[in-house]
Amino acid sequence: MNDVRELTRRLVSIPSHESEADVGDFIEQWLREHTDATVTRDDAGTDEGRGGNVIAHKGTGDTSLALVGHHDVVPPDDSQVTPAGEYVVEERDGRLYGRGTADMKGAVAAAMCAFRDADPDGELVFASFVGEEVGGVGARCAIDQGFEPDYAVVGEGSTGYSEPGVTDVAVAHKGRRGSTITARGQSAHASEVAQGENAIYRATDAVDVVRDLEFPETTVLGHDLGGSVAVTEIDGGSAWNVIPERCEVTVDERTVPGERADLGQAETIDGVEWTVDQDLPPMACDDAAFADAVLDAATDAQDAQPEHVVKPHATDAGWLSQAGTECVICGVAEPGEAHTADESASLAVVERCYEIYRRVAESGLV
Repeated sequence: MNDVRELTRRLVSIPSHESEADVGDFIEQWLREHTDATVTRDDAGTDEGRGGNVIAHKGTGDTSLALVGHHDVVPPDDSQVTPAGEYVVEERDGRLYGRGTADMKGAVAAAMCAFRDADPDGELVFASFVGEEVGGVGARCAIDQGFEPDYAVVGEGSTGYSEPGVTDVAVAHKGRRGSTITARGQSAHASEVAQGENAIYRATDAVDVVRDLEFPETTVLGHDLGGSVAVTEIDGGSAWNVIPERCEVTVDERTVPGERADLGQAETIDGVEWTVDQDLPPMACDDAAFADAVLDAATDAQDAQPEHVVKPHATDAGWLSQAGTECVICGVAEPGEAHTADESASLAVVERCYEIYRRVAESGLV
């Protein structure tokens, strides 16, 4: 399986934080050269230079399984880029270091090789999306254009959740709803308080409403998943001697499937408006048999005993789940690795994920 390691290294070496087009070109060409699949490139994010999603299909049948990843990355740390603008890629102690190793080019390489090698009974799909790090640009575009496999294994991180080094199977994750509470008042000189309406006071009254909201909770395949609501920023006022006429409060809500905090209650305060700025959907797998099949494949691919777990982070699995695809998450990254200055991935786990994906593809699900 040295080709999985080498493919990971090659993908990580191609910069993809400003534009994913070059690495998308590489993935597309590799699939055309190494598989007999039907390979397509759509127009997702092309107006921003992202280059479009890469999607490949092989096999036929009534049921489809997709191996899903993304090939964009967050901007690298200065230490992860050479003066010439190339990504630094280093192998040490069985780990590959560099931007995108964990999130998530290691899993993309594993999925590419598994897609190449698997002999499924039904339709097998490989998809690598653009723009995951900026709200699911690629996933949403693909769904709008009819991408809706029956099942999907999304290769985001699931290693190290039950025990260090164990690659688990996540059956649910939280979403994120970011919103703004805007309080408006009437400005006045601070020496004449009664002549104005203090927007900061109205905003803090709204914050008290948010503080008293119950956090959403649910259960997915026997696993508890709890959300949260937190005020994270406040901005208001123009001068020390002016009654403020405007104040904004940022709210971070971690959502769970089927439940939302009633943030609209903030609008019961006079002069207060609540607007949603971002809404990344949560994910829940409702098909226990599918979740168990992926867990069986994960168990067979390692000596440890993996478990069904839940993740705190939103992924493209949320968009797919919302569109009707049964999803689980199984991938290389460990908690705390993604987006860091010393991001790395275990090459042994990259190879393990290749085995998991291939076993799932040949498990009879499709």
